[in-house]
Amino acid sequence: MSGEWSNPAYVPVYDMLLELEKRLDALRHVGHAGGIDPRATTALHAVRLAAAILQPVVPGTEPPPFPDDTARLLQLIANWRDAALDLGEFASAGPVLRVIPGGRENRPGSAG
Repeated sequence: MSGEWSNPAYVPVYDMLLELEKRLDALRHVGHAGGIDPRATTALHAVRLAAAILQPVVPGTEPPPFPDDTARLLQLIANWRDAALDLGEFASAGPVLRVIPGGRENRPGSAG
């Protein structure tokens, strides 16, 4: 597909997407209670999709260094978006009980 649609102006944009992909991949593992941050992961897959779509028109580039199946990337974006926004099968079942450190004696109005 690159032939007539090829455009050297896309080279810096493609490079920027690949750099952003690396940063998001690293950030999604940091500071999220030992898990993976669903917002950073959603953004990661969106950036990967953008790079996969742009790559064929960027002259002299290899396919991206991650799986570039656009249908799969779209599904990953949808799944992680739902997890990030607490939607669908990822929605919480009900109210969340929050435990406040210190126990009952630290509640307002308690004699203590």
